[in-house]
Amino acid sequence: MHIYFSGLGGVAIGPLALIARDSGYEVSGSDMATSRWTQLMEAEGIHVNIGQDGSQIAAAHKYRPIDWLVISSAVPAEHPEVQFARDHHIPVTKRANMLKKILADKHLKLIAISGTHGKTTTTAMMVWLFTRFQLPVSYSIGSHVSFGPSGAYQANSEYFVYECDEYDRNMLEFHPFMSLITSVDYDHADIYPTRQVYDQAFLQFATQSQSVLFWQSDATRLKPSHSRITILDDDDAHLQHIHLAGRHNRQNAWQAASAFAQLFPQYALEDVLAKLSDFPGSDRRFEKLADNIYTSYDHHPTEIRAALQLASELNDHVIAVYQPHQNSRQHEFANEYADCFIQAEHLYWLPTYLSREDPNLPVLSPQELIAHLSNPDIAEPAEMTDELAAILQQAAADGKLVLCMGAGDIDAWARSHFAQATGAKNPDE
Repeated sequence: MHIYFSGLGGVAIGPLALIARDSGYEVSGSDMATSRWTQLMEAEGIHVNIGQDGSQIAAAHKYRPIDWLVISSAVPAEHPEVQFARDHHIPVTKRANMLKKILADKHLKLIAISGTHGKTTTTAMMVWLFTRFQLPVSYSIGSHVSFGPSGAYQANSEYFVYECDEYDRNMLEFHPFMSLITSVDYDHADIYPTRQVYDQAFLQFATQSQSVLFWQSDATRLKPSHSRITILDDDDAHLQHIHLAGRHNRQNAWQAASAFAQLFPQYALEDVLAKLSDFPGSDRRFEKLADNIYTSYDHHPTEIRAALQLASELNDHVIAVYQPHQNSRQHEFANEYADCFIQAEHLYWLPTYLSREDPNLPVLSPQELIAHLSNPDIAEPAEMTDELAAILQQAAADGKLVLCMGAGDIDAWARSHFAQATGAKNPDE
């Protein structure tokens, strides 16, 4: 079967293509432009057609007839590749359908990690534990990791570890063997119009799982009802035995350890925690680009606070560079920024990265958003320029920690100016 993936440079589609390839399918696909992710796909032996005007999928179909088009939630119904598939009677589905087929065909037990924050890191930590204990595992991580590809299928694996995001209600497509709920903090107002609707989706996801792990803080508020539920103490004493920077990283590790211990009780907990203390991190999650310069995906107020708390453990002088993500989100989050940056010495606030926007909403400027801070005197509007890069480079040379945050193109800009030729390292090395 020939499967064509639209958006091979995406953090969800890319890993799925690798899994499909490992499962025995012929895989090809496209993306709008070359990126780090398309380059990673090419390095893994999957060719990426650059461009999506319809001619690329037509050429692929002529070379070898396409049996299935898999798209992400971001691909609209009028997309040229979707239209081509319909014109040629090729089935079109979102990625969940592809993954469900693989799970069923390969008889894999799904371990799903979902939540507003921490799911990428927690998923990577679960996979890390499997690899460190030399256990076969299939998985999908929405980020690049240093210890393997972002997605893989192993023929002798019993479990599939999956970063199961809530966007577009993707998580509700699955009925996992085990679910880890990393956090429930309102997001994606374009999909979930109210916090109550958002919360209810996670409660439904929990009921669809054979067993589930919740944090006490979320369980107290949501009151999940489940016959096989594990409630984890947010301040469990085991956190002090996990030697990773950042309280949220230590919590992610403890949840991963708790789940792993349920699956494999034969391994000593202290050995599990020791291996997690060696976790090398994942792409764009407080990733070190150069001495004293880091890049991180954080763009939600809760994530920002957590990233700066981690930074404060490493350095008393933190310079933050922040690119908000989506103007529609800024209208939702503006009042939540108040105390986000209190652990930063200085803040450069960039214009909002625009994506999937409501044209009727006025775009909030950096000045308007800075006004919501409890300490606006530390912040100044900025642009991603060579001049700003030089200022940040000097701050790092002076021994200050520079943290570039955002889910847009700030990461590419930071890498182009700061990434060392030897490759990025992680803060706990």
